[in-house]
Amino acid sequence: MSLTLREAARGADDALVWEIIRPTVESGAYFCADPDGGIAGGLAYFWPETARVWIAEEAGEPLGCFYLRPNQPGNGSHVCNAGYCTTGAARGRGVARRMLDASLDEARRQGFAAMQYNFVVATNTRAIEIWQRAGFQTVDRLPGAFRHPDKGRVDALVMFKEL
Repeated sequence: MSLTLREAARGADDALVWEIIRPTVESGAYFCADPDGGIAGGLAYFWPETARVWIAEEAGEPLGCFYLRPNQPGNGSHVCNAGYCTTGAARGRGVARRMLDASLDEARRQGFAAMQYNFVVATNTRAIEIWQRAGFQTVDRLPGAFRHPDKGRVDALVMFKEL
């Protein structure tokens, strides 16, 4: 697979990022974005002003995207936060792992000391397994913190990796 990653341009790539994240946002099963928030709500969640976004494509076909941003301002800004979303066409092709590797490389390049995922839905086992294989540790479990549309209240995890 000849996957390419390019940084998204705010404004010019809004519709493409929304195309990628829309099914996941609207499912309500993985992100804390309002499933009924439309493009404005989805982009506000996935691409706030503090974030940079990259798009993964193969032969012009969008397969996923990820964001990278400081996890907190000020004295917490040495730790970054990232989020990922793949399309159905990306499943089983290693796209998520490639985006994870790229985000870790970019985080190191930007001088971050660690990466933290603040709210990983515990039912998202495929993503959790990828992150654990990459060295992320679960540092906390938030009981019943996420309202899953099918499973009811499920736990959310806080995951962390020093860079």
